[in-house]
Amino acid sequence: MIAFWIAAAGLSVATAGLVLRGAARARPVDDAQARLEPHRRRLAEVERLAIDGLLAETELKAARAEAGRGLLAAADQTETWERDGAGPRKAVVIAVGAACVAAVGLYVTVGKPEMADQPYAKRVAAWKAADPATLEPAKIAAVLEGVAADRPTDPEPLVFLAKARAAAGDLPGAEAALRRAVRLAPKRGDLWSLLGETFVVEAKGQVGADAKLAFGEALKVAPNDIRARYYLGRGKIADGDVAGGLADWRAVVSSLPANDPGRTALGQEIAQVEAMGRLPSDQPAADANPQVQGMIVGMVEGLAARLAQSPDDPEGWVRLVRAYAVLGESAKRDAALASATARFKDQPKVLSALRQAADTPAQKTVQP
Repeated sequence: MIAFWIAAAGLSVATAGLVLRGAARARPVDDAQARLEPHRRRLAEVERLAIDGLLAETELKAARAEAGRGLLAAADQTETWERDGAGPRKAVVIAVGAACVAAVGLYVTVGKPEMADQPYAKRVAAWKAADPATLEPAKIAAVLEGVAADRPTDPEPLVFLAKARAAAGDLPGAEAALRRAVRLAPKRGDLWSLLGETFVVEAKGQVGADAKLAFGEALKVAPNDIRARYYLGRGKIADGDVAGGLADWRAVVSSLPANDPGRTALGQEIAQVEAMGRLPSDQPAADANPQVQGMIVGMVEGLAARLAQSPDDPEGWVRLVRAYAVLGESAKRDAALASATARFKDQPKVLSALRQAADTPAQKTVQP
């Protein structure tokens, strides 16, 4: 680990040195900073995602390397220079370089670069043990990173990871997780459909070529996938084929159960398009921040399934009862409480914790 951090620090110093060396030799033309700024922002964004725990280590290394290469390439493109006043600039650059070297040396001397990231690991462990309903999306994503790593051939953790990343505002991360999921299970239409919807959200409602390809793959293996059929119909309307898109939507409506809320909502959307002859400009195609509530419900269902297979887990039952209470699922809460009470009837501490969990106030909405 210490070798990695020393190498990373050395790379940072070398990168800064290459950029500052050019600055010491001459003064850039006005557009030089504009050329470098996007790459600096990209590097800063990579570091922000790393701090938030939203990038796996392999992804983080690749992202840092790519951003660094872009920054160096942009610096090398600053072709027009003036050489007046180079002396003071060189003095400043030497001072900055010395400060960088001194900082690295001080860290290696008095710091502990050989230690693992224990504080963050402990935080993730605490989040993993907490009730899913009480966690922010970024924390849920950090937990699911570990779950996905532990189950590398299972696409299901990647689906939850994608939803958590999307809820945290990391749409590129959600897309990356779903791409991994469809590689693991290319015959699952729901995964292709979710990937297509992610493309739509990233494109701010536009059903682009990537989205159409993903929805097409979904329909190859799941011809009745509602999400794919809806968005492909929407794409037709946006492209000018209003009649074709409306026909697709009417077919979707007819396939939905009579009591399905989506049937009414889509019927209203059809009426709007018929009246206007196009898609309403102020109508969002998809929620840019997918519902955290649905993600949490899925995680709670996963916990319930695990307890059904391995029921000798008192802490797990307490978490399940509390989660149902927070979500307002009183029937499921009472059923879980009854099952756990019967199983741990000879353990007073567990029974007390279960009763306290059952009394947790319900939350109507879960804040992202």
